Amino acid sequence: MRVLVVEDDPDLRRSLAATLREENYAVDIAADGGDGLDKAKQNAYDIILLDVMLPELSGWEILQQLRPANTTPVLMLTARDAVHDRVKGLNQGADDYLTKPFDIEELLARIRALIRRAAGQTLPVLTIRDLSIDTASRKVLLKGEDIPVTAREYALVEYLALHQGEVVSRTTLYEHLFDEDDSTLSNLLDVHVSNLRKKLGPEVITTRRGHGYCIE
Repeated sequence: MRVLVVEDDPDLRRSLAATLREENYAVDIAADGGDGLDKAKQNAYDIILLDVMLPELSGWEILQQLRPANTTPVLMLTARDAVHDRVKGLNQGADDYLTKPFDIEELLARIRALIRRAAGQTLPVLTIRDLSIDTASRKVLLKGEDIPVTAREYALVEYLALHQGEVVSRTTLYEHLFDEDDSTLSNLLDVHVSNLRKKLGPEVITTRRGHGYCIE
């Protein structure tokens, strides 16, 4: 999953990016509203973490320019905890609101929940026949057995499972699994799909020639 962090505080921005990468998210960052808006418009993200008080453009102004064309979930991060500030953000298209300082575990739980809901899923465990994907513990189980997968393999199977029944193009998968600093693309996707088929069975991920991949 790919996350955009728009935060002007350099320490918090670095901390959030490091934490999210440790949780196997692909992360892009922006230090001001102008850069944040440009990246939000140009790239495909699964969620945007958006500070309210930013140089150039505020978080509220970014929301106004993004919605309704861009439906990416937006989690507002702000030190302003007045009710009218929260209401303003939600009324302008934010999906959730977290007041600084916040607990990192709560932030991660909210991120997971927003990504699931955007894909039409409400439960933390995605079950497809004998396959279970626990989005909270980030584990993959086959017939109840814990299957060891790499961080990128997990991200791939989770994304396909969240979009079960859809054919997901290679371009879309690259956009959501790799961040702006990742230059080692080439045939990595084929390698990850091949490894997952060896671990989970050849029938789990279907290839649609010329279109992409699918979990039926």
